[in-house]
Amino acid sequence: MAEQPLVVAALSPTDPLGGADAAALELVLRLTEALGGRSLAVTVGPAGGEEVLRQALACGVQQVLRIDCPGAVGSDAKARALATGLTAVPALLLCGDRSTGRGTGATPAFLAARLGTAQALGLTQLTLTDRQLTAVRRIDGRRREQLTVPQPAVCSVEPGSARLRRAALPALLTARTAEIPVATISLPEPRQRVRLSPARPYRPRPLVLPAPVGADPLARIRALTETDRPRTAARVITPAGPEAAVDELLGYLREHGYLTHLTREDDQC
Repeated sequence: MAEQPLVVAALSPTDPLGGADAAALELVLRLTEALGGRSLAVTVGPAGGEEVLRQALACGVQQVLRIDCPGAVGSDAKARALATGLTAVPALLLCGDRSTGRGTGATPAFLAARLGTAQALGLTQLTLTDRQLTAVRRIDGRRREQLTVPQPAVCSVEPGSARLRRAALPALLTARTAEIPVATISLPEPRQRVRLSPARPYRPRPLVLPAPVGADPLARIRALTETDRPRTAARVITPAGPEAAVDELLGYLREHGYLTHLTREDDQC
Protein backbone atom coordinates (compact mmCIF):
# COMPACT_ATOMS: atom_id res chain seq x y z
CA MET A 1 0.00 0.00 0.00
CA ALA A 2 1.39 3.37 -1.04
CA GLU A 3 2.21 5.80 1.71
CA GLN A 4 -0.13 8.75 2.03
CA PRO A 5 1.39 12.05 0.90
CA LEU A 6 2.20 14.51 3.66
CA VAL A 7 0.91 18.07 3.28
CA VAL A 8 2.40 20.55 5.74
CA ALA A 9 1.34 24.04 6.80
CA ALA A 10 4.26 26.05 8.21
CA LEU A 11 2.70 28.76 10.39
CA SER A 12 4.17 31.79 12.10
CA PRO A 13 3.88 31.63 15.92
CA THR A 14 1.77 34.80 16.05
CA ASP A 15 -1.69 34.73 17.59
CA PRO A 16 -4.11 35.15 15.91
CA LEU A 17 -3.25 33.71 12.52
CA GLY A 18 -2.25 36.23 9.87
CA GLY A 19 -4.12 36.41 6.60
CA ALA A 20 -1.41 34.68 4.59
CA ASP A 21 -0.98 31.88 7.15
CA ALA A 22 -4.75 31.36 7.32
CA ALA A 23 -4.86 31.02 3.52
CA ALA A 24 -2.01 28.51 3.60
CA LEU A 25 -3.78 26.48 6.28
CA GLU A 26 -7.02 26.37 4.29
CA LEU A 27 -5.19 25.26 1.15
CA VAL A 28 -3.45 22.50 3.11
CA LEU A 29 -6.84 21.22 4.28
CA ARG A 30 -8.23 21.27 0.73
CA LEU A 31 -5.20 19.57 -0.81
CA THR A 32 -5.15 16.91 1.90
CA GLU A 33 -8.75 16.03 1.10
CA ALA A 34 -8.03 15.98 -2.65
CA LEU A 35 -4.85 13.90 -2.35
CA GLY A 36 -6.13 11.63 0.39
CA GLY A 37 -3.03 12.38 2.42
CA ARG A 38 -2.02 13.45 5.92
CA SER A 39 -2.02 17.04 7.12
CA LEU A 40 0.46 18.56 9.55
CA ALA A 41 0.72 22.07 10.97
CA VAL A 42 4.13 23.09 12.29
CA THR A 43 5.57 26.25 13.80
CA VAL A 44 8.97 27.33 15.11
CA GLY A 45 8.85 29.28 18.34
CA PRO A 46 8.31 29.29 22.10
CA ALA A 47 5.35 27.85 23.98
CA GLY A 48 3.19 30.83 23.06
CA GLY A 49 3.18 29.63 19.46
CA GLU A 50 1.01 26.65 20.40
CA GLU A 51 -2.12 28.79 20.08
CA VAL A 52 -1.86 28.84 16.29
CA LEU A 53 -1.47 25.06 16.33
CA ARG A 54 -4.65 24.74 18.40
CA GLN A 55 -6.44 26.86 15.80
CA ALA A 56 -5.15 24.51 13.12
CA LEU A 57 -6.41 21.48 15.07
CA ALA A 58 -9.82 23.08 15.44
CA CYS A 59 -10.02 23.67 11.69
CA GLY A 60 -9.28 20.03 10.89
CA VAL A 61 -5.51 19.48 10.73
CA GLN A 62 -4.68 15.90 11.70
CA GLN A 63 -1.29 16.49 13.39
CA VAL A 64 0.60 19.43 14.86
CA LEU A 65 4.21 20.00 15.89
CA ARG A 66 5.99 22.84 17.65
CA ILE A 67 9.73 23.13 17.08
CA ASP A 68 11.52 24.68 20.01
CA CYS A 69 14.77 26.16 18.71
CA PRO A 70 16.00 29.21 20.66
CA GLY A 71 18.77 29.87 18.13
CA ALA A 72 16.38 30.15 15.17
CA VAL A 73 16.75 33.87 14.47
CA GLY A 74 16.46 34.95 10.87
CA SER A 75 14.97 33.38 7.76
CA ASP A 76 17.76 30.89 7.11
CA ALA A 77 17.88 29.72 10.74
CA LYS A 78 14.11 29.18 10.81
CA ALA A 79 14.32 27.21 7.58
CA ARG A 80 17.08 25.06 9.06
CA ALA A 81 14.97 24.40 12.14
CA LEU A 82 11.94 23.44 10.05
CA ALA A 83 13.96 21.16 7.77
CA THR A 84 15.54 19.48 10.81
CA GLY A 85 12.27 19.07 12.69
CA LEU A 86 10.45 17.40 9.80
CA THR A 87 11.27 13.69 9.81
CA ALA A 88 10.44 13.35 6.11
CA VAL A 89 10.28 15.62 3.08
CA PRO A 90 6.59 16.50 2.59
CA ALA A 91 4.89 16.28 -0.76
CA LEU A 92 3.75 19.86 -0.31
CA LEU A 93 4.67 22.50 2.24
CA LEU A 94 2.60 25.66 2.28
CA CYS A 95 3.17 28.87 4.19
CA GLY A 96 2.24 32.52 4.01
CA ASP A 97 4.27 34.73 1.73
CA ARG A 98 5.01 37.08 4.65
CA SER A 99 4.49 36.86 8.37
CA THR A 100 2.64 39.57 10.24
CA GLY A 101 5.73 40.44 12.32
CA ARG A 102 7.47 42.40 9.54
CA GLY A 103 8.65 39.26 7.81
CA THR A 104 10.83 39.43 4.72
CA GLY A 105 9.21 36.48 2.93
CA ALA A 106 12.59 34.79 2.46
CA THR A 107 11.95 31.76 4.69
CA PRO A 108 10.09 29.70 2.00
CA ALA A 109 12.99 30.05 -0.44
CA PHE A 110 15.54 29.03 2.20
CA LEU A 111 13.30 26.12 3.20
CA ALA A 112 13.02 24.86 -0.39
CA ALA A 113 16.80 24.96 -0.66
CA ARG A 114 17.19 23.05 2.62
CA LEU A 115 14.68 20.38 1.61
CA GLY A 116 15.91 20.16 -1.98
CA THR A 117 12.45 20.72 -3.47
CA ALA A 118 10.88 22.98 -6.07
CA GLN A 119 9.51 26.34 -4.99
CA ALA A 120 6.61 28.53 -6.09
CA LEU A 121 6.39 31.77 -4.14
CA GLY A 122 3.86 34.58 -3.83
CA LEU A 123 0.91 32.62 -5.26
CA THR A 124 -2.58 34.05 -5.65
CA GLN A 125 -4.17 30.72 -6.61
CA LEU A 126 -3.31 27.08 -6.02
CA THR A 127 -5.53 24.32 -7.40
CA LEU A 128 -5.30 20.55 -7.92
CA THR A 129 -6.85 19.12 -11.08
CA ASP A 130 -6.41 15.45 -12.01
CA ARG A 131 -3.60 15.25 -9.44
CA GLN A 132 -1.80 18.06 -11.29
CA LEU A 133 -1.01 21.10 -9.16
CA THR A 134 -1.29 24.47 -10.93
CA ALA A 135 -0.64 27.89 -9.49
CA VAL A 136 -0.99 31.54 -10.44
CA ARG A 137 1.29 34.28 -9.19
CA ARG A 138 1.47 38.00 -9.66
CA ILE A 139 4.21 39.56 -11.82
CA ASP A 140 5.05 43.09 -12.93
CA GLY A 141 2.74 45.12 -15.10
CA ARG A 142 -0.48 43.78 -13.50
CA ARG A 143 0.08 40.48 -15.24
CA ARG A 144 -0.30 36.91 -14.00
CA GLU A 145 1.89 33.88 -14.51
CA GLN A 146 0.53 30.32 -14.49
CA LEU A 147 2.80 27.62 -13.12
CA THR A 148 2.79 23.84 -13.07
CA VAL A 149 4.10 22.87 -9.64
CA PRO A 150 5.88 19.51 -9.32
CA GLN A 151 6.00 17.51 -6.13
CA PRO A 152 7.64 17.82 -3.68
CA ALA A 153 7.45 21.59 -3.51
CA VAL A 154 7.39 24.54 -1.12
CA CYS A 155 4.72 27.14 -1.89
CA SER A 156 3.98 30.50 -0.30
CA VAL A 157 0.59 32.11 -0.80
CA GLU A 158 -0.84 35.60 -0.51
CA PRO A 159 -3.60 36.43 2.00
CA GLY A 160 -6.42 36.50 -0.57
CA SER A 161 -5.68 33.11 -2.10
CA ALA A 162 -8.12 31.23 0.20
CA ARG A 163 -10.48 31.90 3.08
CA LEU A 164 -10.02 29.77 6.18
CA ARG A 165 -13.06 27.69 7.12
CA ARG A 166 -14.86 28.24 10.42
CA ALA A 167 -14.08 25.70 13.12
CA ALA A 168 -16.93 23.84 14.76
CA LEU A 169 -17.56 24.35 18.47
CA PRO A 170 -16.76 20.73 19.51
CA ALA A 171 -13.46 20.93 17.62
CA LEU A 172 -12.62 24.21 19.33
CA LEU A 173 -13.27 22.73 22.77
CA THR A 174 -11.20 19.64 22.00
CA ALA A 175 -8.29 21.69 20.65
CA ARG A 176 -8.09 23.73 23.88
CA THR A 177 -6.88 20.74 25.88
CA ALA A 178 -5.07 18.85 23.13
CA GLU A 179 -1.47 17.88 23.80
CA ILE A 180 0.96 19.65 21.47
CA PRO A 181 4.06 17.60 20.53
CA VAL A 182 7.31 19.52 20.88
CA ALA A 183 10.61 18.84 19.13
CA THR A 184 13.63 20.53 20.74
CA ILE A 185 16.40 21.32 18.28
CA SER A 186 19.80 22.94 18.74
CA LEU A 187 21.36 24.41 15.64
CA PRO A 188 25.15 24.48 15.29
CA GLU A 189 26.78 27.87 15.37
CA PRO A 190 27.15 29.27 11.85
CA ARG A 191 30.66 29.79 10.56
CA GLN A 192 31.72 33.40 10.67
CA ARG A 193 32.77 34.15 7.14
CA VAL A 194 33.43 37.85 7.64
CA ARG A 195 35.95 39.12 10.14
CA LEU A 196 34.64 42.10 12.05
CA SER A 197 36.97 44.77 13.35
CA PRO A 198 36.16 47.75 15.56
CA ALA A 199 34.89 50.82 13.75
CA ARG A 200 37.48 53.53 13.30
CA PRO A 201 37.49 56.87 11.49
CA TYR A 202 38.69 56.75 7.92
CA ARG A 203 42.30 57.73 7.51
CA PRO A 204 43.71 57.97 3.99
CA ARG A 205 47.14 56.64 3.22
CA PRO A 206 49.96 59.12 3.85
CA LEU A 207 51.40 60.93 0.87
CA VAL A 208 54.98 59.90 0.14
CA LEU A 209 57.22 62.95 -0.35
CA PRO A 210 60.89 63.06 -1.27
CA ALA A 211 63.20 63.70 1.64
CA PRO A 212 64.31 67.33 1.86
CA VAL A 213 67.98 68.11 1.36
CA GLY A 214 70.08 70.65 3.19
CA ALA A 215 71.90 71.07 6.47
CA ASP A 216 69.55 73.70 7.90
CA PRO A 217 66.57 72.09 9.75
CA LEU A 218 64.40 75.16 9.13
CA ALA A 219 65.05 74.97 5.42
CA ARG A 220 64.06 71.31 5.37
CA ILE A 221 60.80 72.08 7.21
CA ARG A 222 60.03 74.86 4.71
CA ALA A 223 60.69 72.46 1.84
CA LEU A 224 58.30 69.88 3.32
CA THR A 225 55.55 72.42 3.96
CA GLU A 226 56.21 74.30 0.71
CA THR A 227 56.30 77.58 2.57
CA ASP A 228 59.45 78.62 0.75
CA ARG A 229 57.62 79.00 -2.55
CA PRO A 230 56.43 82.43 -3.65
CA ARG A 231 52.73 82.93 -3.18
CA THR A 232 50.43 84.21 -5.88
CA ALA A 233 47.85 86.68 -4.73
CA ALA A 234 44.29 86.05 -5.78
CA ARG A 235 42.90 88.33 -8.44
CA VAL A 236 39.49 88.86 -9.95
CA ILE A 237 39.30 89.17 -13.72
CA THR A 238 36.41 90.40 -15.85
CA PRO A 239 37.07 89.29 -19.43
CA ALA A 240 35.36 91.26 -22.15
CA GLY A 241 33.93 88.17 -23.81
CA PRO A 242 34.21 84.39 -24.29
CA GLU A 243 37.40 84.65 -26.35
CA ALA A 244 39.11 86.75 -23.70
CA ALA A 245 38.01 84.31 -20.99
CA VAL A 246 39.52 81.40 -22.93
CA ASP A 247 42.77 83.32 -23.36
CA GLU A 248 42.93 84.00 -19.62
CA LEU A 249 42.30 80.32 -18.79
CA LEU A 250 44.89 79.04 -21.25
CA GLY A 251 47.41 81.56 -20.02
CA TYR A 252 46.91 80.43 -16.42
CA LEU A 253 47.32 76.75 -17.34
CA ARG A 254 50.43 77.50 -19.38
CA GLU A 255 51.91 79.55 -16.55
CA HIS A 256 51.56 76.64 -14.13
CA GLY A 257 52.99 74.07 -16.50
CA TYR A 258 49.83 72.28 -17.68
CA LEU A 259 50.08 73.25 -21.36
CA THR A 260 53.80 73.07 -21.97
CA HIS A 261 53.27 70.85 -25.02
CA LEU A 262 51.04 73.45 -26.74
CA THR A 263 52.08 76.65 -28.43
CA ARG A 264 50.10 79.80 -28.87
CA GLU A 265 49.49 78.83 -32.51
CA ASP A 266 47.80 75.65 -31.30
CA ASP A 267 45.54 77.70 -29.03
CA GLN A 268 44.27 79.67 -31.99
CA CYS A 269 43.31 76.57 -33.99
